[in-house]
Amino acid sequence: MSLLRHADFRRLWAGDTLSQFGQKIGETAIPLLAATVLAATPFQMGVLTAAETAAFLVIGLPAGVWVDRWRRRPVMLRADFVRAALLISVPIAWWAGVLTLGQLVVVALLTGVCTVFFDLAYQSYLPSLVGREHLLEGNSKLQSSLSVAQVAGPGLGGTLVQLAGAANAVLTTGIGFLCSALCLVRIKTVEPEPVRHDDPKLWPRITEGLRFVFGNPLLRPITCATGTANLGNLMLGAVTVLFLTREVGLSPAAVGALLAVSGVGSVAGALTARWCIARIGQVRSIWLVSLVSLPGQLLPFAAPGWRLGLAAFGLLLFGYGVVVYNVAQLSFRQSICPDGMLGRMNASIRFLVYGIQPIGGLLGGLLGELIGVRGALVAGAAVQASAVLWLLVSPIRKLRDVPELVKPS
Repeated sequence: MSLLRHADFRRLWAGDTLSQFGQKIGETAIPLLAATVLAATPFQMGVLTAAETAAFLVIGLPAGVWVDRWRRRPVMLRADFVRAALLISVPIAWWAGVLTLGQLVVVALLTGVCTVFFDLAYQSYLPSLVGREHLLEGNSKLQSSLSVAQVAGPGLGGTLVQLAGAANAVLTTGIGFLCSALCLVRIKTVEPEPVRHDDPKLWPRITEGLRFVFGNPLLRPITCATGTANLGNLMLGAVTVLFLTREVGLSPAAVGALLAVSGVGSVAGALTARWCIARIGQVRSIWLVSLVSLPGQLLPFAAPGWRLGLAAFGLLLFGYGVVVYNVAQLSFRQSICPDGMLGRMNASIRFLVYGIQPIGGLLGGLLGELIGVRGALVAGAAVQASAVLWLLVSPIRKLRDVPELVKPS
């Protein structure tokens, strides 16, 4: 049966779509607010970028243990409501004339804490909601929402900033999280009782998850590759808006339009991911698509004229590869992990792949101060491109699909 006929999955899908649209608008509006209104320096932009993902490094591992002990849907609901309140506080402070860069950093940090819990709960909730046999279809549909949001979100964010002001545009992000929570409230499927452990201590449960991930020769290279790619991505993200507005000379609306090009590739990836993975192989597509999308690292060479078109082509190619990679590797991870380990498995992987992002944000901002914004972009692109090496030298390169021996009973 297609998941389109699964009412509760449709509610999850609708909530995720609304959340993604709000988030992608905010990812454009908040840096533009800091860069154009609050006159942030490159290093301050790096601090803001680092704050968005610092929670994965600080609480990512214990959060996985807690998510395994709790029902997942209530965790997602609380995270959505708190994120909505935090982000709505930004335009309220702006209207009152008291908004500061410090408040933006605090909002980004606390929103990141909520995102840690929401993402871990969502990735652990999907297998029990739809069944493991529908994971590939479910992840493909959820990735399609993300992809459409990547197309429309930055463009909408840039346009809203230009028409209504950056602080008012942030309001849309908060509303997106609120609408997401209202959709999740309507899910009726009874969630299985969480697995209980005799030992209430955190550290034994944390180390169990870490051993599962880093002791597995198939999960380890995926974790290292994704972490390396995210390090480079945040180095790029810390200075991209500054580069496009100050060196390339683009307007806020044009910045949103250019960044939306990556989303066009993401939509194509979401629409063809299941087809592509079925023909290439679920495991083989993890490394092969990453290798093919390497020419996507062209943003540092953007300049007015034809070179801006070259950068747009790179973003298009990169957006496609990221989505197919994510659908393949996330479905693979969920397929081979026992239910009682899902939260800790996801937390252990995200601890590295997202915990390293604050370092990337700070490093990108620091390099922007020391060697210039374009030089920082070149360094970030080089780090991001090197991520595929982890996959090419691992056992993953010799497999086509999920081995039966590693599937959970």
